[in-house]
Order: sequence, then C-alpha cells, then structure tokens
Amino acid sequence: MSDQNVTAVERALKILDVFTDQDSDLSLKDLAERTGMYKSTLSRLAGTLESRGFLMLSGRGRYRLGPALWRLGSIYRRSYRMDDVVRPHLSALVKESGETASFYVPEGSSRLCLFRENSSRSLRHHLEEGALLPCDRGAAGHVIRAWGDGVDDRAIQVLDDRFAESEGERDPDISAIAVPVLARQGHLLGALALSGPSSRFTREKRHNILQTLQNHATDCGDRLSG
Repeated sequence: MSDQNVTAVERALKILDVFTDQDSDLSLKDLAERTGMYKSTLSRLAGTLESRGFLMLSGRGRYRLGPALWRLGSIYRRSYRMDDVVRPHLSALVKESGETASFYVPEGSSRLCLFRENSSRSLRHHLEEGALLPCDRGAAGHVIRAWGDGVDDRAIQVLDDRFAESEGERDPDISAIAVPVLARQGHLLGALALSGPSSRFTREKRHNILQTLQNHATDCGDRLSG
C-alpha cells in the first residue's frame, strides 16, 4: 500500500473516531473543526465511507455512524463468545440491586463496555455498549488496571481487596463497585460492575451487594473457562 493510501485510511479512521455518545451526528463543519481537515477532503472521504455503510447522511446534511459499524461491532462482541454467559448475570444483578450492571474488558490502555444492562429506574447511570473509557477512573477501570499493569498504591490495594469502588471519579453524580472476572487459571477476563446515582448507591449499599457481585463474577469466570 502506498503512503498516499495509508494516509487516506488514517484520515478515514480519524473521521469515525470523532463521534461520541454526546455527539452522535455531526455536520461537515463539525467534522472539519474536530479533525483539522479541509471540507473538500472531508466531503470526499465521507462520501466513500457513506457508500460503504460506515457513515449515514441525514436529510439535514449531518453525518451519523452507519450500519456497517454495528455489523462489525456485533462480530467483535461475538468473537468473545461471552454473550450467553455474561448477559444472564447482568440481568440478575440489575434485579437484585436495582442498579445498572456492566461487563468491561481491557482494550489497549482503556476499557471497553462490552455488555450492559441499564437499571429500570428513571434515575440511573446510562451508558452504551461499545463505550471506551479510561482505566485511571471508575471502579471497573481500577480493577482492569490492577490486574493489568497497575503498580501504584491504588492498584495494590485493589489486588488485596479483590474489588474496587469509586464515587464521583468519572461522573460527579455516579458511584460504582467492580470485581474481577477471572479464568480458572487466574488471568483476567473482564470486570463486572454495578453503578448508580451516589445519592442512592451509597457506600453501605455497595458493600451490602459486594458478596453477591463476587458470586456472580466467580460463576461467570468458571463458565467462561469451561
């Protein structure tokens, strides 16, 4: 592949990467501001991405991520072969705690929300599957970091406790607690987490649900190892 083709691929990926949960549709002007590319270049690349299903153009002239990404994301999730094992545990945890349950996996230096079941309560912590979050904030991030390359005091404490909790670290109104899901050989498969509004999901409630969360994580790890 020529350098010119490599550059075109990098630019196309840069376009896709500027979309977020908060900004799911963007104008050509928005894309230009976020990527630093000329509108003429963006228009050409976006047209190619649209023809391949990676972008969609609305009647208002705004771009959204296209169905091709959903197809690839579904393949990615299925490649873990975890759906049938993890999702029942998330459903059970939501019923038992009333809060939102999530399963995160390491993704480079970040964590990926692979599976999610939101609380049925109107006031809840809402996040989409596929969201990429940092590992230096949030209970699940601390777990993944501790079983990964974390070597500071916080990581060591999480390893000793075998759980992590957070309050207002990534979102000032959200509290969370997370435990590792380990294979029988001891390596990390992911982090199982519960999260909710700090006003309701207090430290006492987090600790009351901890044993239940750990039981689900153990069963989940055993089944995934089988």
